Amino acid sequence: MHEPVSQRGGMSRRAVLAAAVTAGVTAGTTATATAASSGAAALPTGPAAAHATGSARWFTDPARAVRPKFRWWWPDGLVDPDEVAREIDQIADAGFGGAEIAAVHHSIRDKSLLDTAHHGWGSRPWREGVEAALRRAVRRGLTVDLTLGPSWPAAVPGVTPDDEAAARELAHGHTTLTPGATYRGPVPAPVHAAASGVRTQRLLAVQAARVETAHSTRKETGLDPDSVRDLTDTVTDGALTWTAPADGEWVLISYWQRGSGQQPESGPHSAPAAFVVDHLSAAGTTAVTDYWERHILTGSLRRLLKAAGGAFFEDSVELESEGLVWTERLPEAFERRTGRPLLPFLPALVLDDSDQVFAFEAQLTRQIRHDFWATVSDLFNRHHVGALRNWAHSLGMALRAQPYGLQTDAIATAAILDIAEGESLGFKNLDDYRCLAGGRDMAGRTVLSCEAGAYNGSAYSTTWDRVLRTMGGAYAAGVNQTVLHGFSYATAPEAQWPGFAAFSPYNGAPGYGESWGPRQPTWRHAADLAGYLGRVHAVLQAGTARADVAVFRQTGYTATGIGASWFTSTGVPLGWTHQFLSGPLLDLPNATVAGGRLAPDGPAYKALFVEGDFFHGSTPTLALADARKILGYAEAGLPVVLLGAFGQALTPGVPAAGETERLRDVLARLLALPNVVRVTEKPAVGDALAALGVAPDVRHAAPSTLLNAHRVTADADYYYLVNGKHAETVKPPVAAIDHDVTLRRTRGRDAVPYLLDPWTGTAVRVGRYTRDGQDVTLRVALRPGQTLVVALGRPGLFGDRHGNRPYALSSEADEVLFTARGLAVRAGTAGTYRTRLSQGRTVTTTLPAVPGPIEPGRWRVEVEDWRPGDGPTRTERVRRTLTLDTLRPWSALAELEDCAGVGRYRTTVTLPGDWSSAHGALLELGQVSDTFRVTVNGTDTGPADRLDPVVDVGPLLRRGTNTIEIEVATPLVNRLRVSRPEVFGGLTRQEYGLVGPVRLVPYAQKTV
Repeated sequence: MHEPVSQRGGMSRRAVLAAAVTAGVTAGTTATATAASSGAAALPTGPAAAHATGSARWFTDPARAVRPKFRWWWPDGLVDPDEVAREIDQIADAGFGGAEIAAVHHSIRDKSLLDTAHHGWGSRPWREGVEAALRRAVRRGLTVDLTLGPSWPAAVPGVTPDDEAAARELAHGHTTLTPGATYRGPVPAPVHAAASGVRTQRLLAVQAARVETAHSTRKETGLDPDSVRDLTDTVTDGALTWTAPADGEWVLISYWQRGSGQQPESGPHSAPAAFVVDHLSAAGTTAVTDYWERHILTGSLRRLLKAAGGAFFEDSVELESEGLVWTERLPEAFERRTGRPLLPFLPALVLDDSDQVFAFEAQLTRQIRHDFWATVSDLFNRHHVGALRNWAHSLGMALRAQPYGLQTDAIATAAILDIAEGESLGFKNLDDYRCLAGGRDMAGRTVLSCEAGAYNGSAYSTTWDRVLRTMGGAYAAGVNQTVLHGFSYATAPEAQWPGFAAFSPYNGAPGYGESWGPRQPTWRHAADLAGYLGRVHAVLQAGTARADVAVFRQTGYTATGIGASWFTSTGVPLGWTHQFLSGPLLDLPNATVAGGRLAPDGPAYKALFVEGDFFHGSTPTLALADARKILGYAEAGLPVVLLGAFGQALTPGVPAAGETERLRDVLARLLALPNVVRVTEKPAVGDALAALGVAPDVRHAAPSTLLNAHRVTADADYYYLVNGKHAETVKPPVAAIDHDVTLRRTRGRDAVPYLLDPWTGTAVRVGRYTRDGQDVTLRVALRPGQTLVVALGRPGLFGDRHGNRPYALSSEADEVLFTARGLAVRAGTAGTYRTRLSQGRTVTTTLPAVPGPIEPGRWRVEVEDWRPGDGPTRTERVRRTLTLDTLRPWSALAELEDCAGVGRYRTTVTLPGDWSSAHGALLELGQVSDTFRVTVNGTDTGPADRLDPVVDVGPLLRRGTNTIEIEVATPLVNRLRVSRPEVFGGLTRQEYGLVGPVRLVPYAQKTV
């Protein structure tokens, strides 16, 4: 089985292959390769390393495998291998873990300049570029992912729109007949002409149906299902004669099978042009894999993929059609699944530019559509996702994909994929991620990826704090891998300074962000961001996930923004966590109950919640097979809460004879169990859970914007906490929080809490907390978007020497913390402070006088202003120096208003003569944009929290004069507003630089 993320000790199969390939590629690394392959012991990775070495290296210096990656956009094959290798080095040097090569060039208007005949996707230059990327990735320890085809959706050259392997659609035509009227003429033509390049279309059927206005809706014409007649056999030479009965108005409907003619986004990318493949048939998938096997996968490329390849990737399934997504064998697949023919139901299914056209009675229509899309989902998962995954494994690769875009069960698809992926652009809120997380965790997989930071209109104006705020909540919802959007290849035709950007300009506007890399001033601090994200990933890929409640979905869609009653609005603000399951997940080996938990080895749900189907008017439905499984879980001891009239539940699809009665009988038995509660109102869900003895792992007294994710390893419970929100568009904005939080520990009776700082990589024992049985309560204060990781593990787990030393239960001091010398108290004013210890005694500590906060009065500012150079990839740096008595944004300073680049702010502060080792200070930066680093008396303080720009500089200060320097790097848009006004001129200037207020806030600290 392919394991894209290894957390075992010793040397992985991939490391051995990498060493072997590297040795074959260059003699310059032979010694290293030989040492690696000769059995040299590798350090354990992942949380297991803490157990093996008594250290936190897995967290301090996270492995490349868990570090963030980039979408790496190429102008097809118009790339230079040397530049490709150089860009791999840039990504590696900045601390990232890999890249995904994708042919994307929306910004290039004249596609002929790309010379697809010689430099298209899959061409020799493209292959040489891929091999160059993989060779350098082997040396640098990175992985390289590859899209299945150029751009998206999946497509390959050589497929024509009329081929069996091409994407298909079912088009329809119709005409209306008055009572008794006769139709004589050609079969009604499709309401939309075929796409360009589609030359054939085949008549599937012709039907007549009587109009039933009682079934009509605002957009749909109602039809009587019992009146549907098949007239196909009466068609002769494409013509039809038929007389409507006199009992009402009738419609004739024709159905035509044809290719959709869809090409991948922003093409052409190759010569011959690529066309999108059929995602529902074996023929479509075979076209993809055959093209790779015959035209791309040389022997050297296969070896390199085994050494440094990560995953094949498929973007969201954006199949475009003015009709109904189709495949030739869909009717027989439908009949196999349901036992009923599809054709009589077609009137209720056909689409006109995404709109339904006809409808039967509402309940029957809903059930027909459910059965149809469930069949489509089966075909997609079997012939496309499953087949591509198996093929990827044969090459030593994984399959990563965004399994949404069609009306298919994305939750079930997430369980099939090696790595499911969501996106910050297309996902409406955190529940969209929770859908994919349910599939991942029930299938026992590790990674849920996110395409992160694609903001419309934000090219060259995206700030890292915006990315961090976006991802903070996504991590709480289950995401644990970030694929940043993105990193553009250096140059391409039509490119202007600062280089080729795949999505900018976009239709003459700034387009989507972002093009990260050395072209951006903030890249000088990118290693800080990569380290932070890597440490968050390391924690959230550790062990197995835990979630409080499984929410059952009859329809497994995602990217809809539809959440769970009570949990999304009320439960989450109180600390509850949930994930979504769909019917196919109940067939997985992990879907068992033990100890009152569903999937006891993880996610170990404490309860199952079932409500009506949101996608069908909240109708209480359950498939009979699913109801029987839920009954079995409840009989095994799982608490179950149902919301709605499930005593009168219906089947999601068209029922067989007697099926509804059998379903209700099963539900009656379910509702009679003592650990099953049915409620009729949403607010009663919380009370029902309490009555069943179910409580969340994270609790706080009042509703809060604190979100959490819980992971469990053999040694510890890890809690990721973030002050975030359910959706970026939700108003009002998140405010700072400061309150007690209670965490449930599941590992070790002597477990103690540690704070893991993902910015610095430090792990320190918490100095003040309380314990009550399995619960640990501590204070959590977070600014908007800010994160915190708490580990509950044995004393010494992270290499500290505090053992079972007493800790504080309470204190009059501002802070209590463990230091290298033991337990200490800290306060901002002099005085005597009482601290109650866990041993039961109270100690007093006297702190000396503390100077008041200091606001520096004068700053010397040196600005490195980045400007267009003498080529699209060359930057001129103009230096400016000024003195400020008051900090202001660059946009408010005439000499800097259009500048972008790097600013270095220098000031001095004087500390009194009685300053001693008992003193320290926090440096508060206030408003700063965008990234920054702080130096005190010539010493770099290291990475600092971008969302809470406060740095503890205590150990670096001395009595007398102290020099403080703050380096700030900015986005580029303020310069681009004037250098490229035709694209960026309409944007407002951003507030760059150090704005403050900056304060040095002293404290006193002493060991108790």
